[in-house]
Amino acid sequence: MFPSADDLSRRLEAAKYIIDPVMRHVVYLADRMQKPIIVEGPPGTGKTELAVAIAWAGDTVIERLQCYEGITEEKAIGKFDPALQELFLRTQAELIRKDWQDIRDSLHSLNFFVQGPLLRALLREQPCVLLIDEVDKVDQAFEAMLLELLSAWQISIPKLGTVTHNSIPFVVMTSNETRSLGDPLRRRSLYLRMEHPTVEREIEILAVRSTTEDPLLRRQMAGLAKALRAWSMQKPPSIAELLDLAQALEIMAVREITAEMRDVLLPFLAKTEGDRKRLLLRDGFQSLVVTANKYRDLPIEVQ
Repeated sequence: MFPSADDLSRRLEAAKYIIDPVMRHVVYLADRMQKPIIVEGPPGTGKTELAVAIAWAGDTVIERLQCYEGITEEKAIGKFDPALQELFLRTQAELIRKDWQDIRDSLHSLNFFVQGPLLRALLREQPCVLLIDEVDKVDQAFEAMLLELLSAWQISIPKLGTVTHNSIPFVVMTSNETRSLGDPLRRRSLYLRMEHPTVEREIEILAVRSTTEDPLLRRQMAGLAKALRAWSMQKPPSIAELLDLAQALEIMAVREITAEMRDVLLPFLAKTEGDRKRLLLRDGFQSLVVTANKYRDLPIEVQ
């Protein structure tokens, strides 16, 4: 999808996705080598957004498989549509030779198969981005099923046979590390580690992704996010939630975050009862604002 690393950099910049040089080169190499990428790290660090940005930069679509505990191969690959098969038997069977093998072959073809995201990604005429989101939530059996896809770019389906690719997708697998991924999956993939951004990087993200024009307010918001994440919260604020906060402050025409704004900002910053109680302590939010102001007043240079 990308003829050079510089081309990728320009396109990601146009997509408003901030990426460091090392990560940019890994994405470029994964594209050229047709290797999947495992992107691992805490929730809210921009892992899913990376796949979305790559799809935008590559001017292609994204096929997304949202993983969860108990997900089945049927959900990921697809299944035969019995209602459509029955309709065919009622209306079209007489138009083909009255040979059971012919009828069975027709019923067990892609024409009667409702495709899931994994199969759709392989059958697209042009390469797409295949996002396998939160792959750490699947069990080992499901993980093993992915190995055929990622090794041979094909899927074996009972009654249908082996379906090979029309194009090879750019595969991004994200993990929040709720379970350690198996070595076979890791061996077939390149690896990226994502942590919460530094204050400097978050200021840069706010400058690109938000409409906040005041550089001091951007610094204060980035400092507040840093302080919250260092506070051992049950759910630290994500990059997306910080962008929501920036939008809210813009709507309210706020130029500076103060301790008195605590109750209004709580819905953006504290999303568990435990975190809410901590921020409602007498000096809890005020101390965070003091820390945020220290970052605001530092001579931070954004690269």
